[in-house]
Order: sequence, then C-alpha cells, then structure tokens
Amino acid sequence: MPTKAELTDPGLIDLVRRVADALERIAPPATPAIGINAADAFVWHADRQFLEPVGAINRVDLDLLRGIDRVRDILLDNTRRFASGFSANNVLLWGARGTGKSSLVKAVHGEINRISPGALVLVEIHREDIPSLPVLLTKLRPCGRRCLLFCDDLSFDQEDMSYKSLKAVLDGGIEGRPENVLLYATSNRRHLMARDMIDNERSTAIHPGEAVEEKVSLSDRFGLWLGFHNCDQETYLAIVRGYARRYGLDLSDEQLAAEANEWSITRGARSGRVAWQYISDLAGRLGKRLN
Repeated sequence: MPTKAELTDPGLIDLVRRVADALERIAPPATPAIGINAADAFVWHADRQFLEPVGAINRVDLDLLRGIDRVRDILLDNTRRFASGFSANNVLLWGARGTGKSSLVKAVHGEINRISPGALVLVEIHREDIPSLPVLLTKLRPCGRRCLLFCDDLSFDQEDMSYKSLKAVLDGGIEGRPENVLLYATSNRRHLMARDMIDNERSTAIHPGEAVEEKVSLSDRFGLWLGFHNCDQETYLAIVRGYARRYGLDLSDEQLAAEANEWSITRGARSGRVAWQYISDLAGRLGKRLN
C-alpha cells in the first residue's frame, strides 16, 4: 500500500492527471438528452440507446407511387386509424425488391402528418438492432405520442435467434405491446426466413413440423400482410411519366418511353426503383435537380 509521501509525490500526481485526461479524450461523447417532441422521425441507435432526430426524411409523395393502389389504401387506412388513437395492426410488407415497400411506409407517414401535423412519429430500427426492441419500447411507452416503428429489409438467417425477441414483442409479453406503438416491417421474404432455411429444418429436426412452425409463425404475428409484385410495362411507364411531370423533365412521351424501356432492359427489371434511377439519370443529363 502506498505511503502518504508517495501519494503526495508531484510526479505521481502529474502522471495520474495525464492518464485521466487521456481516458477522457478517448471516452465516447455523452448521449445528448433529446425529447420525442424534437422531430417527427428518429433513428434508433441501440449501442447508445439513443433516438437520433431526422430533420428531412428521404421519401416521395404518396401520389407518385403507382401500381400499388390496393395495398396503399389498406396501409393508409390502418395507419390513419392508429394515428387517431384507434386499434390497428402490425404490418408486414413483403415482395419483390424495388417495388415500393419502404417508399410506401415513408409516404404514408408523410401523408398522415401533412393532414394532421405531428400526429405520428416514425422510428427506424435497423435489422441488427432487433434484440434491443424491449429497451426501445420502454422508452416509447410513456412518451405521449403515437409511434410507428419501421424496420426495413427484415429477414433472419439460419443461426440467427433474434427472431425470438421480435416474436415476444409482437405478442406483447407480460406487459403487452404499448398501445402507442405499431410495427411496420418490409421484407423480400413472406415468412422472413429463407426457403432453404425452412427446408433444412424439415430435413434435420427431430420433429420437423414443430421446428418449421416455430420459425414461420413469426410472420403470423403481423396482423396485415401486404404483397408487392413486379410491375408490368404500362405501370412502369406510368411511374416514369409521373416523376417526369413532377420534376419538370421536358422530353417527348415517345422518347421518354423509349429511353425508360431501354433502361429497364439493361437493369433486367421493371420496378419503381428502376424508374427512379432512370429519372435521376435523365435529370442529370438535362441539368435539373430533383428536390
């Protein structure tokens, strides 16, 4: 044990101060205290248990989404009821890539808040942060605002057990899901599991039926399933024309259709995402900004 003289040695005191300063410099910054009323959209950071406000959401207007009228109306009605304080369902939006799943969620949130400013908070949670959902719900439960959790591109692989955390949250657990929170998730997989993962369970499990049932039952926790499919050429061109008119891209209809079709052939697909990528290219060539 150090003596009193050693503890008061100027050299030792100076060394301790330098060590303390070094530790302070490498320590992570303190998490700022930001209330849920600071914005209408947040991103959840599980490592710091921090909701980061989003000033400007990357989204398109609802009326620019074409070819998905039925699912658009269903999702809008479900979200409107939730924002108004009534019962609504968790929603799984599944289907082909680039067909407007995440765009629709963000557009519906924008439409609800356009009509009723501040009515709904959009909280994005990343796929890898799913295990932290109980912590996030604890923060959102008493916040006093209607919160829409949004997880984009949700799926689970063979060794991933975090789907059990999601099942517990969707079922509500002992506390029940907070009445001011709803979950919307998008996925390319209807059951959120790869087909080979399900087939593997059938071939290796002692009770294959029970093993498969446990995994595919996750999607059953979502009250609404909304399917998205690749669009036909007519719908694809309608999307392109809608974007072109909205952003003032002056090109004859014949040339626009020819270029858009050629663009889709080079990409090997027709979808809303491919249409937007063509419009971005066209705007750049015409020297116009897409605001």
